[in-house]
Amino acid sequence: MISVTPDTFRLAEVFTIARGSRSEAHVLTARVIRDGVIGQGECVPYGRYGETRESVTAQIEELPQGISRQDLQDALPAGAARNAVDCALWDWQAKQTGAPVWQLAGLPRPGPVVTAFTLSLDTPDNMRAAATKHSFRPLLKIKLGTPDDMPRLEAVRAGAPASRIIVDANEGWSAEVYADLAPHLIRLGVEMVEQPLPAGQDDLLSEIDRPLPICADESCHDRSSLPGLAGKYEMVNIKLDKTGGLTEALALRSAAQEAGYKVMVGCMVGSSLAMAPAMLVAQGVDLVDLDGPLLLAEDRDVPLRFDGSTVLPPAADLWG
Repeated sequence: MISVTPDTFRLAEVFTIARGSRSEAHVLTARVIRDGVIGQGECVPYGRYGETRESVTAQIEELPQGISRQDLQDALPAGAARNAVDCALWDWQAKQTGAPVWQLAGLPRPGPVVTAFTLSLDTPDNMRAAATKHSFRPLLKIKLGTPDDMPRLEAVRAGAPASRIIVDANEGWSAEVYADLAPHLIRLGVEMVEQPLPAGQDDLLSEIDRPLPICADESCHDRSSLPGLAGKYEMVNIKLDKTGGLTEALALRSAAQEAGYKVMVGCMVGSSLAMAPAMLVAQGVDLVDLDGPLLLAEDRDVPLRFDGSTVLPPAADLWG
């Protein structure tokens, strides 16, 4: 059988992006129970893509109980519902066979990766304080996306002078705002900008100078997105909640790299269960942003282990 339940995890601090704030992570946990073996997967329904916990739950509950992972790819579109079930089916297969998912998928054994740590959108003073607190981390990701972001950029760089910095505008800038900010991003050592323009308006990126790499997030969901990114982006952000699970995420990584794109592996704000399968996709990519558990005040009973900003592969009791 396939079941789905809602779970809520408190965040350590209020998390703010250009589209709003939250103090809790609202997720869904899918469980595949067959032959006495239980596989689990997690997804985060995202309103930006027209998803709610109710709509995603309905998608999962309508699936045939014995569906295979291969048939799932056609039964549901890319998105949160397919992600939770796809990852649960991988986990079930690993537990049923006794072989880890990385072996089942024909991948090398995963190792630790260094993740970015995200500073949410706030006042310049508060963002400087947060940057100072986390200045020991090698890579910081700054949430921006307003017309007045320069003071925030300056504040974060002042608070963390030695950290590498990437920026996520969450579709919040116009082409004009980005063009004005770009020289200052370079001056402050920013290495990459994620989704500066709204996905529906990103054709403008092909018409302006791009002096530093731009990463497609909302503009890139699965392999079908790749043709529309040419001439606009240099990098893609792979999130399992967008691809619809590990199966498509691995395929997208291969296709993106073959097409010449750099790859970032990211996440929604979820628990260690959501990050665990993404660890397989994160091996050997250019940037990793799997800091969801670091933003939580509470997590799964068997969480991912972190050593500072280094995240270790999941234990079998968690996933895979």
